[in-house]
Amino acid sequence: MPTNILMPALSPTMTEGRLAKWMKREGDEVKAGDVIAEIETDKATMEVEAVDEGRLQKILVPAGTDGVQVNAPIAVLLGEGEDPSAAPPPTPAPKAAAAPKPPTPAVITVPPAPAAKPAEAALAAAPAFVPAAIKGERVFASPLARRIAADAGVDLKSIVGSGPHGRIIKADVETAKSHAPAARPAAAPAPAHSAAAVAAGIAHHVVPHTSMRRAIARRLTESKQQVPHFYLSLDCEIDALLKLRADLNAKAPEKGEGAYRLSVNDFVIRASAAALRKVPAANAAWSDEGIVMFDAVDVSVAVAIPGGLITPIIRNADIKGLAAISNEMKSLAAKAREGKLKLEEFQGGTFSISNLGMFGIKDFAAVINPPQGCILAVGAGEQRPVVKAGALAIATIMSVTLSVDHRAVDGAVGAEYLAAFKKLIEDPLTLLL
Repeated sequence: MPTNILMPALSPTMTEGRLAKWMKREGDEVKAGDVIAEIETDKATMEVEAVDEGRLQKILVPAGTDGVQVNAPIAVLLGEGEDPSAAPPPTPAPKAAAAPKPPTPAVITVPPAPAAKPAEAALAAAPAFVPAAIKGERVFASPLARRIAADAGVDLKSIVGSGPHGRIIKADVETAKSHAPAARPAAAPAPAHSAAAVAAGIAHHVVPHTSMRRAIARRLTESKQQVPHFYLSLDCEIDALLKLRADLNAKAPEKGEGAYRLSVNDFVIRASAAALRKVPAANAAWSDEGIVMFDAVDVSVAVAIPGGLITPIIRNADIKGLAAISNEMKSLAAKAREGKLKLEEFQGGTFSISNLGMFGIKDFAAVINPPQGCILAVGAGEQRPVVKAGALAIATIMSVTLSVDHRAVDGAVGAEYLAAFKKLIEDPLTLLL
């Protein structure tokens, strides 16, 4: 029997995603393991592999579609010898039982709920085709429909969608505009946070949000609103580290087994992990049930990718050598930029590092990556005047700032951790042990 290919859940938190690209066309043969599509989640763009063999009979969701719900049919796979006419058709938009045809899109005035009827029962009894404003559901609309509605001042929540699964399309918005009362202004004032209000008449263009950008905005807003940050900073002298790095790189094979090329960031990862082992109270996170004390030291490292940021993880970084950390980090960063990270390679982590030193940033404070308790912000190493033995001297100084969730890690613990990190980074030979 023909099989529906469903929108996969590519992460535990994923409820919807963007079908970015189809790798197969209608009529193409598909084998188990073939990459059939690219899905953009709130984390990254990931490849979807076929689990069955057959022929791609029908694509139900075109490439570039946003807001595709997990487990919604996106295509139909026809098995060998099966009748193409038996392939299940695209799911039509829900219709009212008594209506002979799909309802005409129109602007609907929402009446007040009857006082005698509970709100829950009213929502449960609401027909599937009523506007989302009545049912209290999320509005699903095409990007073009959203743009036209914003320009015309039309509330999408008052429109009945006639697209697949009740999705609001351009024709629905145009119909709603034509049904609007004559006394209605041509365009309602734009919300304060809209692109038009932000631009305030300045020539501009709007880049639509990706799922990743929305997730970053949501998570970091929640972090700053809900996590009580405090910050600890200190300076580390890294001349000995730079010398050791140069010596080790000079002795390293350029190609083949055992090749490596160490960066300052590799030393930072190693030192941060070793410091967590020395001060395990900093390797913690807050939960309502109690403080979560992590047994493993898994370091998440922020990597900039087109359109956002992702944090691949060096697992058990406290027991790995510098060369292993360096090679693993290079591999993870390359996969991150190509959108090929596996779930286990970027989900989890007990501690984060954000390094902007390569951009010449002297110092900064990073936003905590929930549910972790700490993130270390690393600035550039630069020559600065210092006082040694009562005399003025020049040293290469790197400033670091630890952002801490005060619910999970106290100030004294954060200070103890930074002191341990400073000792390790300024005596890099200890990182080789």
